[in-house]
Amino acid sequence: MSEIRPIEWANGTLRLLDQTRLPSEEVIVEARGYLEAVDAIKTMRVRGAPAIGVTAGYAVAMAAGEFESSDRTTFLQQLAEAGVKIKAARPTAVNLMWAVDRMLQVAENEPDTAKITERLLAEAVVVEQEDEAINRRMGSHGKDLIPEGASVLTHCNAGALATAAFGTAVGVIRAGWEDGKRFKVFNTETRPFLQGARLTAWEFQKLGIPSTLVVDSAAGMLMRQGEIGCVITGADRIAANGDTANKIGTYTLAVLAKENGIPFYVAAPTSTVDLSLATGDEIEIEQRSQDEVTEFRGVQVAPEGVQALNPGFDVTPAKYVSAIITEAGVARPPYLDSLGSAVRSA
Repeated sequence: MSEIRPIEWANGTLRLLDQTRLPSEEVIVEARGYLEAVDAIKTMRVRGAPAIGVTAGYAVAMAAGEFESSDRTTFLQQLAEAGVKIKAARPTAVNLMWAVDRMLQVAENEPDTAKITERLLAEAVVVEQEDEAINRRMGSHGKDLIPEGASVLTHCNAGALATAAFGTAVGVIRAGWEDGKRFKVFNTETRPFLQGARLTAWEFQKLGIPSTLVVDSAAGMLMRQGEIGCVITGADRIAANGDTANKIGTYTLAVLAKENGIPFYVAAPTSTVDLSLATGDEIEIEQRSQDEVTEFRGVQVAPEGVQALNPGFDVTPAKYVSAIITEAGVARPPYLDSLGSAVRSA
């Protein structure tokens, strides 16, 4: 099976599989400077919390190459300013902030200023490699949660495209499938950007896992009819108490799952857990352009001048989350204890 790898560092250039062009075209865009990497994150050419974190790591390394200076203080100040710009690309995904802070700490810890760029590039490669390994461990921990012969529903895209490779929620599904389990797979369109229809359905085809695409509003009907055995989503930020920010529409699915007695699982690396936030009420929710709602690929689908609200994410309270699958194992309520243990042991 050929692996889907949306991010590649080659010859001093960050090569990204342009996710805005999928599934009709598989186009590689090249970021030759850190601001181009920032733009790729903003425009969702690269998306998904872990993938954004990996891209941010390379962006800091590229910035260091642009700011090389014999004056250490000036150099580190310029690098920190670049870090602020990188962090501002998308505010909800904590992996972005985590990766930038990790890279800046590496720069601070390198005593030889002339070697900082080299050290940062090496660290970015490590972040990428770690992400794939983490995702595979998550798959191993989470695969047994999928009931044999039942069905699983996933939302948005939490597959290889959202990571360095393998995926989080889709990685769990893949791990179960590769382990010999057989079950039905449903994935939502995920309006308005259609990450499920464009990306997740494409990934399942690439993986050879049969799946059925459904409109977002069909999920409740399927649950009531007994068609769904569990729900597995990814996450962009998880508060200390287990409140989880993920793509808009996730909260709706979690409430529906609870009402219908269906387990609702979240798969995310411990880098997505933000222990500095007590609850999900403190998570900043990205507000995206209303054009994503009123237009589709440049074609107006709503009346001219209509106002649209387009939050990129919502927050699912921990009471609706049956378990959180991490690389350190499966965390269960109370999350204040289990998530803290997972972060410390990862």
